[in-house]
Amino acid sequence: MKITRTVLSLGLALSASIAFGQTGDPANLIGTKKCAMCHKKASTGDQYGVWQTKAHSKAYTMLSGEEAKAVGAKLGIDNPQTSGQCLKCHSTAYFFTETQQSDAVAVEDGVSCESCHGPGANYRKKSVMESREASIAGGMVYPAKEKSCTLCHNDTSPTWKPDRYTLPDGTKTGFDADQAYEKIKHERPAN
Repeated sequence: MKITRTVLSLGLALSASIAFGQTGDPANLIGTKKCAMCHKKASTGDQYGVWQTKAHSKAYTMLSGEEAKAVGAKLGIDNPQTSGQCLKCHSTAYFFTETQQSDAVAVEDGVSCESCHGPGANYRKKSVMESREASIAGGMVYPAKEKSCTLCHNDTSPTWKPDRYTLPDGTKTGFDADQAYEKIKHERPAN
């Protein structure tokens, strides 16, 4: 029975993530600690350290705030930090579903590396990461801003504002990947 539930859960998660455009298998999530092993050096951009200062790393924590509790109350959610409806976008461990998909990723890590870049098990090795093409072949989503953001930043979000961003031509939109990217970017230095 437990195996059947696990297989069914993984199947549903994979189907849901494919439907939303994310093609990675949540069984291949590795967690931020493994990503940080190589992505915390200042000489290569300290992507892990930069992520820790950005809103994505605090996505789980923000669910404990008064605003999140008020939004949750309107949806009949007592505690946003335990609700799959909220955690599907506020924690990589849920990987865009309403049930936890991975124990390798701490729920408390919020929106971490693999929400945007895809599950890392098949591209995490240094020998693979040295080649952008090999990384992408191993499942890395790159550039992430064009493929991952709208899995959560869309009009199904209870905090969606259709006029949040102003485009260069003056029109309003609920989400603009280029402007949002400027808020979270953590690039490698050019050298």
